Amino acid sequence: MNIIVSDLQADDRASWESLFTLYAQFYQMPMTPEVLSVVWSWILDDQNRFFGKIAKNTQGKGLGIMHFREMPSPLRGCLVGFVDDIYVKAEYRGQGVINSIFDSLSLTAIENGWSFVRWITAENNYRARAVYDNVSSRSQWLTYQMNFN
Repeated sequence: MNIIVSDLQADDRASWESLFTLYAQFYQMPMTPEVLSVVWSWILDDQNRFFGKIAKNTQGKGLGIMHFREMPSPLRGCLVGFVDDIYVKAEYRGQGVINSIFDSLSLTAIENGWSFVRWITAENNYRARAVYDNVSSRSQWLTYQMNFN
């Protein structure tokens, strides 16, 4: 399968919305039109260092998405990347879509001078973790979260 990965553009909204909604369902998170609008506005805002990529087939069908952002790394005194969301439609998993997205992310990281890109995933997301183990190295860090509502 030929896979084309590009930065999200205004005309990708319908494909992105469908994929992002499926991602939210995968993690059993409610998705609302308000959340979709906010996240989409972040992606299109040139002043916000929040980015999105979309993988499509040659017919333009959306196969997968990734959201990521630039963030400071105080101990290093530099900017790095952080992936927030990665999703590939179930019927396209195992066909190279995620590797194509990560290849595109790598180019973006190099273009931005990021020394690394970091992300987290669910402990029980074994299929994704198998891919991540091939494209990256697992860090020593555990993730904690404080909830306020």
